Amino acid sequence: MSEIKVPEMGESITEGTVSKWVVKEGDTVSQGDVLLELETDKVNLEISAEEDGVIESITKQEGETVQVGESVGVISAGGAKVQPSAEAAPEVPPTQETAPSSQPAQANDQARESKTDLAAAVAASKPDNGDTIATPAARKLARERGIDLNSVQGNDPMGRVKHDDVRKHEDKPTNLGAAPTKTVGSSAPASKPAPESNPAKPADRVPMSRRRRTIANRLVEAQHNAAMLTTFNEVDMTAILDVRKRRKDKFKEKHDVGLGFMSFFTKAVVGALKAYPMVNAEIDGDDVIMKHYYDIGIAVSAKEGLVVPVVRDADRLGFAGIEKEIASLASKARSNTLSLAELQGGTFTITNGGVFGSLLSTPILNAPQVGILGMHKIQLRPVAIDAERMENRPMMYIALSYDHRIIDGSEAVSFLVKVKELLEDPETLLIEG
Repeated sequence: MSEIKVPEMGESITEGTVSKWVVKEGDTVSQGDVLLELETDKVNLEISAEEDGVIESITKQEGETVQVGESVGVISAGGAKVQPSAEAAPEVPPTQETAPSSQPAQANDQARESKTDLAAAVAASKPDNGDTIATPAARKLARERGIDLNSVQGNDPMGRVKHDDVRKHEDKPTNLGAAPTKTVGSSAPASKPAPESNPAKPADRVPMSRRRRTIANRLVEAQHNAAMLTTFNEVDMTAILDVRKRRKDKFKEKHDVGLGFMSFFTKAVVGALKAYPMVNAEIDGDDVIMKHYYDIGIAVSAKEGLVVPVVRDADRLGFAGIEKEIASLASKARSNTLSLAELQGGTFTITNGGVFGSLLSTPILNAPQVGILGMHKIQLRPVAIDAERMENRPMMYIALSYDHRIIDGSEAVSFLVKVKELLEDPETLLIEG
């Protein structure tokens, strides 16, 4: 017999939420079989069986929070799980008074006694106040949905109401003719009706996922802990569009990856970080950590929320290497298969709201980084070429949010101007990027 325990998941992750059990009690499993999915702040992990056996018990239900090292279930080694039944009843040695023909009757009596004992155990396990026994996940869901646990029918042999029982109860059609249930002797005021109880104004209460809660907390923390400012500029994308138009087919044929905008911006950012190293730094207490490497985070919108996988040593990669790495990381992000190592340790972040049509925004810092570049939609706008001429040019607004505690305004503006200059003259990216 062995416990199913939550494994170590990295120094920054201490807990997770049971997202989904792939097996159920009584299932036979082999070593390496996936048992459950665990949702953490950054990634979803699969926990596998470490030995052959049978799922003896599941102690943590879907939706419950678990700590690293905590047991979530038990696997019994060997054969199939033994079920309490008449056939499994212990043999009673025959006595002189017991005839062989009376053995079936004894087995039936023992089966009845087993059922009686189980019912007695269930009755004894109920609280004195008559409340229904339920798992923490079931109680949480019932509170959120305004469901009385006493009205939920569970299928557990010991009488516990589980998460799935509450969901099934919620899906049942409501008896509109029934009178509201009142607690006898209770002086508490009636609870406020849930928003979804009004058929004229339908609404759903959906709990945040762990990752969404973490994203929300980190964004608020960044705004509270940093002196964040944003400066803006605009880039004439004519030269980059021209290079892509002339080179994209041969580039695709040679490297088996498309020539996108992100490789240009990554190279430009690396060049600007080399010119203004404080934007690549980090604050640690009263010290500033100057980083002499360039691990660029690329924000990707995934189903569970925004994630920022990191392109390692971007200064050492060519355009093709950057494009391949970004494509691989984006694919993993959308299939929820990113590893923790691919999300940690970035020095600067690029986010592209232009893919969703954003014309201008103020990106929030990805702490503990002190700078983030926001890209936006390319849009044709009239531009003054000189005092006499105007032309329609493909223009993009770019934004740099920075931590004013260690980056002065002049340095931030100069950094963004450097990015603009490198993008408008792509040949310089091969030298300075």
